Amino acid sequence: MGEEKKNVKSEVMEWIKSILLAVVIAVLIKTFIFNTTYVLGNSMYPTLHERDRLLANKIPLYFSGPKRGEIVVIKAPDAENKDYIKRVIGIGGDTVAIIDGKVYLNGRLLQEDYIEKGAYTHVYEDNYWEVPEGYIFVLGDNREEGASKDSRYFGCVPVENVKGIASFRYFPFDYRFGKIK
Repeated sequence: MGEEKKNVKSEVMEWIKSILLAVVIAVLIKTFIFNTTYVLGNSMYPTLHERDRLLANKIPLYFSGPKRGEIVVIKAPDAENKDYIKRVIGIGGDTVAIIDGKVYLNGRLLQEDYIEKGAYTHVYEDNYWEVPEGYIFVLGDNREEGASKDSRYFGCVPVENVKGIASFRYFPFDYRFGKIK
């Protein structure tokens, strides 16, 4: 009887160790490797839809900043405890101008195949930005007036506010499942 009790106690301890190890590994992965995020709103339409679930990769941020064209999750500069999902248009040293509804990067018209054909990029006040080193300029893919709070509204974003690069949509399980472009 005493041996059986000892075996049960040993098995319980093994389960506790396994569960604690799994929790520690999950926390490390979420903290240093990738995070999940949930799309609220239509600021990234047509690329992302409301309620899409994404994986945001953190590893590239340890080696370099985000690159032009990547979709990033950022801490909202204008709200506490809120994140935004936006596309990187300009990086440190770039100039961004919006003229007649078109986006110009470093003086050249930006080819944006991810926005709806014929979309007009509205401006709020400024239409020209110089992106400082260590910052990025971001826009939502939905360029309808008032559809996206982005760098047109709050200016350039410090790279340190980037929480991850959204690279994979894992829900819904339809034709949009997979790598994000």
